[in-house]
Amino acid sequence: MTLLSIQGVSKHFRGLTAVDRVDLDVAAGEICGVIGPNGAGKTTLFNMIAGELKPDTGTIVFSGERIDGLSSDKVCRLGIGRTFQLVRPFPGLSVEENVIVGGLLRRSHVGAASERAHELLRRLDLYDKRAQTASSLTLPDRKRLEVARALATDPKLLLLDEVMAGLRPTETDRLVAVLRELNSDTGMTIVLIEHVMRAVMALASHILVLHHGAAIAQGVPEAVVRDPAVVESYLGAESVA
Repeated sequence: MTLLSIQGVSKHFRGLTAVDRVDLDVAAGEICGVIGPNGAGKTTLFNMIAGELKPDTGTIVFSGERIDGLSSDKVCRLGIGRTFQLVRPFPGLSVEENVIVGGLLRRSHVGAASERAHELLRRLDLYDKRAQTASSLTLPDRKRLEVARALATDPKLLLLDEVMAGLRPTETDRLVAVLRELNSDTGMTIVLIEHVMRAVMALASHILVLHHGAAIAQGVPEAVVRDPAVVESYLGAESVA
C-alpha cells in the first residue's frame, strides 16, 4: 500500500527552481533514501511534505488524504514527524522535557507522555542524560534527541534530515541499528535525507536522487549507485569501484 505519493511537485524561489516536477511513491513500512549534492532540493522537498512550504505545482497525498497546502501542525497531527538538519531542541528544557513536549501531541496527561519519553530515551541511549538541559548535549546526543522528539509524536511516517551528519562511524552504526529496529518492530515508514552512504545503503530499499531540483535516478540502491548520471553528479567513480 502506498502511504506517501508525490506527483509533479515543484517549488520556485524568485526564479530559482528548487524542486522540479518530482514524483515519489513510498510504500507503508518502507525505508526510502533521498540523496544528492548540497542544494539539490532535498530539504525543500521535505519542507513541502511537512507543511512548511506549499508546492507551486503538483500534489502530495498521505494515507489517502491530500496534504499539500496544509499547515505543519495539521500535517504532524495526521501522522508525519520530522527532524531538522539544524537541530532545534528547546535549549533550556531538560532532555526528558523536550521529548515530553512531543508526546503531549497525542496524550492528554504528562504522566503518559513521560512514560513514552522514557521508552524512547532508552531506545536512543539518552535515558541516563534525561535530566540534562538540551543545550549541554554533544552534537551526536542532540541528533538522537531530535529523533526522539519526532518519534514522541507517534508518526506513521518519519522524515529524517541528515541525522547522521557529524557522527563517528560507531555512532552512525548504532543509529542505523535503532532505525532498523523501529522499522522492524513498529512498521514505521521512514524517508531519510542523508549524505552518509553507508547508512543509506544499510537502511534504504528505495532511493531517489535529486540534482538541481530534478530527479535524475530512482530505484533500488544497488542500481541507483551505479547509474552513470548519479556517479557523475554526486557519488564519484571511486565510490562504486
